[in-house]
Amino acid sequence: MIRRALPVLLVALLVSSALAAPKDVFTRVRDGYADNAGVRIHYVTLGRGPLIVMIHGFPDFWYGWREQIAALSRHYRVVALDLRGYNLSDQPPGVEQYDMTLLVSDVEAVIRANGRESAIVVGHDWGGAIAWMFAATRPEMTERLIVLQTPHPRCILRELRTNPAQQAASAYARGFQDNEVPPGSTAEGFAGLLPEDVRDRYREAFARSDLGAMLNYYKRNYPRAPYEDIELPNIKAPVLVVHGLGDPFLLADGHNSTWNWVDAPLTLAMVPGVGHFIMQDAPDTVNRLIKDWLGGKALRR
Repeated sequence: MIRRALPVLLVALLVSSALAAPKDVFTRVRDGYADNAGVRIHYVTLGRGPLIVMIHGFPDFWYGWREQIAALSRHYRVVALDLRGYNLSDQPPGVEQYDMTLLVSDVEAVIRANGRESAIVVGHDWGGAIAWMFAATRPEMTERLIVLQTPHPRCILRELRTNPAQQAASAYARGFQDNEVPPGSTAEGFAGLLPEDVRDRYREAFARSDLGAMLNYYKRNYPRAPYEDIELPNIKAPVLVVHGLGDPFLLADGHNSTWNWVDAPLTLAMVPGVGHFIMQDAPDTVNRLIKDWLGGKALRR
């Protein structure tokens, strides 16, 4: 009897293990497209509830938010878009097609394509810059704002004017502004910057992307000397800023005086020992900070 039961028990254990194993969020999301004046913006969705829109940076695509999508989709409708020029979004030619005003309107188009008038907006790197500008210029559409790594636009301008350390850290951006696609820049090379277990996903996405379009973000929008200050409406929504202190590109000093530009509760969370891609390098920390800030104990898992 025991011998006969063993195969049945083994099969049951294997099935149970397979059902319990977490699926890659890549296979769980649903694809969608938003139209912005003829430019199609690809996005993925997972979950139900209040809308969260996530905006990636350079070099990345929607999959950079995989850990946050998995964690937050239990209580929210999470949408992560591909920026124009990246992966499955359109890649319109011309530097002017990557102007910040158009990038902001892409986010608006994604929110409206999901049948909503507002959202919680989350951004990292270039996505963080877009998120700041979206919240400043679309206050009625911004319920809350979460930014990883990227200082407020007026703060980064100040740092580039006055902080030699940030000036040195931004040397790579000036190189992107002044050159076409740098020699040796390939989908394989960019994918090599990411963890080994996700490189195949990134190789495919970057092979579909336009490397020149990626650099157009810098050519069109990255500040240039003399880094003069700009006028912007203060942010009206509550803001959470999460910053990995090991970031070699965007330094923590850039968040000083952020409170001058936010007319709502502001939370700054500094995370030691974590670099630029904080949502991938420290996902548990980022997820916990976001969950607690959005919903407190009810969302803890």
